[in-house]
Amino acid sequence: MKRTVALVAAGLACSVVAANAPAHAQDTSMSFFVTSANPGKGGDLGGLAGADAYCNTLATASGSTGKTWKAYLSTDTENAKDRIGSGPWYNAKGEKIADDVASLHSDKNNVTKQTALNEKGEVINGRGDTPNRHDILTGSNPDGTAAAETCGNWTMGGTEGAAIVGHSDRTGLDDSAAAKSWNSSHTTRGGCTQEAFKTTGGDGLFYCFAAN
Repeated sequence: MKRTVALVAAGLACSVVAANAPAHAQDTSMSFFVTSANPGKGGDLGGLAGADAYCNTLATASGSTGKTWKAYLSTDTENAKDRIGSGPWYNAKGEKIADDVASLHSDKNNVTKQTALNEKGEVINGRGDTPNRHDILTGSNPDGTAAAETCGNWTMGGTEGAAIVGHSDRTGLDDSAAAKSWNSSHTTRGGCTQEAFKTTGGDGLFYCFAAN
C-alpha cells in the first residue's frame, strides 16, 4: 500500500512539474532581412549561388549563426517562394514577417517600411526619402513564381536586361496592388547596372530569408 501511495505521489509531482514547465519558446532571432547594400555589380549577383552566399556573408557579419540563408530571387528554373524554407520569419528586431510561405504571399504578411529592415536592423529608405531605395530585386510575380525579367538570371550587370522589383515600403505612384506589392511592383529600366536601378528608386537590394 505504501509503495502504491508513493508511486501515485511521484506521478502527481511529475504532472505538476510538467504543467508548470515553460513551453518551448519560438525562435524569434533574425530570419529575414533586406540587404544593406548591393554586392557591387548591379544585377550581376553571381547567379543564385552568389546571391545566397552574399546573404550568408551579411548575416554572419551581423552576428547571426546557425542559419542557412537564401535570396528571395526567381530564375528561369527556380521560383523565389520555393527557395526560402517554410517559416516563420522574423526581422532583426524580432518582429514577425510571416508565418509561412502562403501567408507571406497574401495580405496577411507584415512586410512594411518599418519591418523590412536590413541585417543591421535599419529601415530602408522609401518613397519620400532621399535617396529612395525601396525597389527590391525579386524577378518574381506576386505569388512568388518566376517572372521573365531577372537580369539574365542574375548574371547581367550591364546596360541590357531588366528585373522585376517589389516595394519594401509598400508605397508607389498610386494605390494599385502593384504599387503596394512587396515583391512584384514593376520592371526596372535602362539595363541592370547599379545606376539604372537608382533611376526608378532602387539600389540593387534584395531580400534574404533563413531557409531552416
